[in-house]
Order: sequence, then structure tokens, then C-alpha cells
Amino acid sequence: MAKTDWRLEGEWIKNCSCAYGCPCDFNAPPTQGFCRGLVGMHIVKGHFGAVKLDGLNFAATVDFPGALHLGNGAMQAIIDQRATPEQRDALFGILSGQNSDEGTMFHIFSLIVTKMHDPVFAPFSWTFDLAGRRARMTIPGVLDTEVEPIKNPITGAEHRIQVVMPDGFEHRVGEVAKASMNSTAGIKFNFPDGHSTLAKVIQTPAGVAG
Repeated sequence: MAKTDWRLEGEWIKNCSCAYGCPCDFNAPPTQGFCRGLVGMHIVKGHFGAVKLDGLNFAATVDFPGALHLGNGAMQAIIDQRATPEQRDALFGILSGQNSDEGTMFHIFSLIVTKMHDPVFAPFSWTFDLAGRRARMTIPGVLDTEVEPIKNPITGAEHRIQVVMPDGFEHRVGEVAKASMNSTAGIKFNFPDGHSTLAKVIQTPAGVAG
């Protein structure tokens, strides 16, 4: 079956229940044995076929009982309520992984998620400061997560560290930070002190393009 061409350029948040540094990026087991968290994106510029996606947001909450590569995960998609029916179908066409090459991020998620909760369509509030390692994504009644710099435990000074992944399927360079997150929809969790990665990304059917 022919795939639809698409491209997403924008701001990326990945927050999870693990300690700062996200063991998944190093093929290590999750800090607490399980992985719960979220990803979110503000699309600065994007399309799916002829459907423009500029300015929209989406997120997904996830719950894995073990390491991600072991699968058996659950996911709930959260879509910007401003999206038209055509834009909703376009975003689902991307998130499904059916229009992505094997081994790319959305394709991998389609293989390791076995339970899909019904999607939520809701308003987003989004702020993002990559250089300052600060961000906030609020979806009223659904999800609230805030990102701030990691602090030196002695001096309180802001601590900066990056993860560089030349062949990463999620991003190339990510700023590591601290996240608080509270999810109250299909996948529920509350973590006041978890990991965050912030990045500017370009995703395509062939994977990360920048």
C-alpha cells in the first residue's frame, strides 16, 4: 500500500517517570522498572499529503510495564481540538505508524503498543523555551506537565546537559531537564520529579531529518 508523504517540524517534549537522563536513550532498564509518561509536539510547520498542520499540537500518554522494547504498552492520543476532521485524520495517519518506514519512531510505537485508549480532543496551552530548558503543556482536565532546569543540589545553580544521538529515531540533540506531570484521562499518573527531554525536531516518513 502506498504511503502518504508527510513532514513535521516543531518543538518536542518527552517526559517520563524515570530519573534524569532517561535510561531508554541508553538501552538501559527504566529507573523504577516501568515507564509512564508522555510525548508532545507543537507543529510549527507540517503537512500530511495536501493537508496543512501548521500551528497544531498533539500529545500521547503512555504506560509500559517494563522496558519499552519489551512492548505490551498502552497509549492515549490527545489531539488539539482546533484540528479539522481532515487534520485529525492526518495526525492519526502519522501517529499510527502506517505511513512511516520500518524502524522509525511512529512505526516502532505501533509495534510496542498493544492497548489504545480512545483519543481525546481538547484545547492545548503550550510554552517552550529550549535554551532555558523550560516548557509547559496544559490540557485542562486531561494533562498538565511542566519542565524546568535541573538544579545543583548544593548551590541551586542550574545544571545543563545534552543528549546527542546522531542516529536517534526521536531527535538528534536534546536538552535534559526536570519534569512534573499529572495525567487524569485514560492513562493516569502523577510524578512530581521525573525526566524531561526538550528538542527541536523534524520528523518524516524516513525518520529524523533534523
